[in-house]
Amino acid sequence: MSVEQEAQLEQLADDAQEQAKSPAPASLEVLEEEEQAKKERRKSKRPSRHPLPATMETETVTLEPENTHCPRCGLEQHRIGEEVSEEFEYIPAKLIRRRTVRPKYACRCEESTVVIAPMPPRLLPQSKLGLGLAVHLLLTRFDDHLSFYRLEHIFRERHGVEIPRQQMVQWIEHIAGWLKPIYEAMWQEMKAGNYLQIDETPVKVLDRDVSGKTARGYLWFYAVPREDVILEFCSSRGQDAPNKRLQGFQGTIQTDAYEVYEAVVKKNPKIERIGCLAHARRYFYKALQESLGEAVWFIGKIRELYRIECAARALDHTERHALRQVQAPPLWAVLQTRAEELRPKLLPQSTMGKAVNYFLNEYKALEGYLRDGRFEIDNNLIENAIRPTAVGRRRWLFIGHPQAGWRSAVIYSLLLSCRRRGINPQSYLSDVLNRLPSTKITEIHQLLPGHWKPSPPNTS
Repeated sequence: MSVEQEAQLEQLADDAQEQAKSPAPASLEVLEEEEQAKKERRKSKRPSRHPLPATMETETVTLEPENTHCPRCGLEQHRIGEEVSEEFEYIPAKLIRRRTVRPKYACRCEESTVVIAPMPPRLLPQSKLGLGLAVHLLLTRFDDHLSFYRLEHIFRERHGVEIPRQQMVQWIEHIAGWLKPIYEAMWQEMKAGNYLQIDETPVKVLDRDVSGKTARGYLWFYAVPREDVILEFCSSRGQDAPNKRLQGFQGTIQTDAYEVYEAVVKKNPKIERIGCLAHARRYFYKALQESLGEAVWFIGKIRELYRIECAARALDHTERHALRQVQAPPLWAVLQTRAEELRPKLLPQSTMGKAVNYFLNEYKALEGYLRDGRFEIDNNLIENAIRPTAVGRRRWLFIGHPQAGWRSAVIYSLLLSCRRRGINPQSYLSDVLNRLPSTKITEIHQLLPGHWKPSPPNTS
């Protein structure tokens, strides 16, 4: 092994240690590595303390001595300072019954009419579902991934209230119905752009039509990097789902090499596809044990491409494109030449043969990101969005029927989009669900995560 290969192997060992610290994937469909920023080698250091939020409620308890008189002269002592200690306290959540009383007024004269205050708009006028409980159900079910069965027990054991899980399922369906116009408006804005990242992941749902068996479904992810994410639940992994969803879209999609995406491009001439370098790199990682020297060389060159991306991260799209055009093409040319030299010498079914074949078959798509400074080098951003749903994958067994998948897709879409934009999902859902019953359909765009502004506090 040459000195250069030994140095590359040492760097690879550092990368492997970083990956070992990353959370393991839930399935082969989920991203196997952390996003590039988290994978860069860094020295371990003591975690810095994060400042407390300025809005955090503070309760101050002052403990005065029993006696503040001097034991020698008997005079009152003066305060010369203080010692302060802090601790976090948790106030358990509680269910309350809110009664809305609307007195009726009338006059005894014959022409009098009854006067009563109008009922404020509600999510479900004839139910007992309050706004706070609605938000709590959404977050615990789809963000904390608790099953309805467990939630039913929590309400019974900790709050002494019986809320059947069938009732909670019905409430969630109605809430998802309220949120669906926001979901659709998000997609229209995303489709109006000309760049989308797409991926899919399998889920299992309990099909009541087939007793004792689970059905296999798929969540399709459509995202604009660092902006909104749309999920769509489908029973199939075929091209019908993306073909239908992408009707009217013109531009570039970024995907892995799954053949369905190429079929979509052939059917829609106004759509182009670029590839995902992270997928190609994984093939070379799998080839390490079989072809150590060659695999290390490819991984090292790919690492250099990612270093260019790291340097370009803070630049605008024009500057990013210019930097790439100067530094990246020579690396791509070297990678292509080496791969073409190796392909005749490798068995097609060997791990290294599969890695080289994937790279060369996808070469044009893989380097497609060089055309525009807005394009990403890989699909890691959307694959990171898959992780939260992977955590709750087993909970999908409690959906009850494949047709219920749409409501989970709507809710996951809003939660993930809020997180991408740095929005607190609880604050967002509390405000939006409060405003939706009185919002006109023409005003829905104001409630999208990208446009949302919290309502001013009610000072009345």
